[in-house]
Amino acid sequence: MNLSKPGPLHVDSGHAAALLDQASVLAVQHYREVADGPVTPPSDIAAVRERLAAYDFETPHAPGDLLADVMDLLRAGMVHTSHPRYFGLFNPAPTWWGVTGELLSAAANPQLAAYLHAWAPVEVERHVLRFLADRLGLPAGSTGSFTVGGSEANQTAVIVALTKRWPEYADHGVTAVPGRPLLYASAESHLAWVKIAHMAGLGRQAVRLVPVDAAHRMDVDQLRAMIDTDTAAGHEPFLLVATAGTTGAGALDPLPDLVALARRRGLYLHVDAAWGGAVALSDRLRPLLSGVESADSVTVDAHKWMSAPMGAGMFLTPHAEALSASFDVRTAYMPDAVDGTPDPYSSSVQWSRRFIGLKVFLSLAGSGRPAFARQLERDVELGELLASRLAGRGWLRINDTPLPVVCVANPDVDSPTWHAAVAAEVVRRGHAWVSALRLDGRPAIRLCVTSYRTTEADIDLVAAELDKCRAMHT
Repeated sequence: MNLSKPGPLHVDSGHAAALLDQASVLAVQHYREVADGPVTPPSDIAAVRERLAAYDFETPHAPGDLLADVMDLLRAGMVHTSHPRYFGLFNPAPTWWGVTGELLSAAANPQLAAYLHAWAPVEVERHVLRFLADRLGLPAGSTGSFTVGGSEANQTAVIVALTKRWPEYADHGVTAVPGRPLLYASAESHLAWVKIAHMAGLGRQAVRLVPVDAAHRMDVDQLRAMIDTDTAAGHEPFLLVATAGTTGAGALDPLPDLVALARRRGLYLHVDAAWGGAVALSDRLRPLLSGVESADSVTVDAHKWMSAPMGAGMFLTPHAEALSASFDVRTAYMPDAVDGTPDPYSSSVQWSRRFIGLKVFLSLAGSGRPAFARQLERDVELGELLASRLAGRGWLRINDTPLPVVCVANPDVDSPTWHAAVAAEVVRRGHAWVSALRLDGRPAIRLCVTSYRTTEADIDLVAAELDKCRAMHT
């Protein structure tokens, strides 16, 4: 083997440029053409497996053919969240600034475990986190980390809350806690809390799901009664989770009331604003989050309503010491910490990780916060238009939120099977993507507007599709 030249995986700069040029052409072509095809292509899993069987990884393939084949697989084998009529689960079309950030991050490939290994990338991320913390109104000096998504950010909140309440938890776990630790979240909250409680050693039954009111917000009176009952039984309530934008209905839990209750009861208050937190970028919409500035920590996902490529979660907290106490560890193979500058691995669940924050930095710097504000406000207006169009066609809206989530039901049919069949027919026809859900026990069809590609024409089309599919099941 010739050791005087680069290794067998080396590609010279000319071929590298050609490879990236081909990839960029395919990416732009996909963006341009995806709106002309179905949001959800017909699935043919057998055909996908047959095509993949041709890749035995023993013989290299020509770059142009390989990239074209992979893009064709993606085109025919996934739900297209970048489609303007994807009215789904907070996966809007990514900005091109964000896509570019992914490319540059992958090419530079910094290792964000230790500050001294990637001081510029770490400072870029902390600059973004400080900006968002300021927009949310969190105290000066708030800190945090980028995460792979909201679930990791919420898991971080549980660990920090436990450590802050019981410092001995860090070394001895829940066995050091007198009584059973309990956390409280809305029955309409994201059920990642159940998995998180399992992973944290609390057990799934440690999650108390609080009933909601008529607007699908956490019922504060019932929450108070549950805490009283659990305390009287000798348990240890420690964490209250407020959801700022539930997945199903877009409900905003009553933050000021929950802040007051948490302070009176000595509870750590975490706000899961994974998608609703984006409204902090808009001066007009920011009041919807009133109270978040008093939270002990906040989750925001940039890949939801800030149009970053998957995934880009963020955890923010004013409790830097509790965050450090939760994750700080030292080992000889890592460089010494810089005075006053915590290493990312000592303040995060992750150790080795990619440069997540660059795509968010570039999107904010390249477009500017006011452009994001106008986009969020535009989405809200499109959501109002959608609700109006559906009401005019006889659909009954059953959720109440200022955010662009619209849940509608057929007032003449109280059947989850019927609503699921209509939603499935819309998806099968391919012109739009919607979903069925049960909202506080009531069957409905859910639509959400978060894509900068969506226009009024798309609103009219999905409304017409719902009518056509309703007629097919009447």
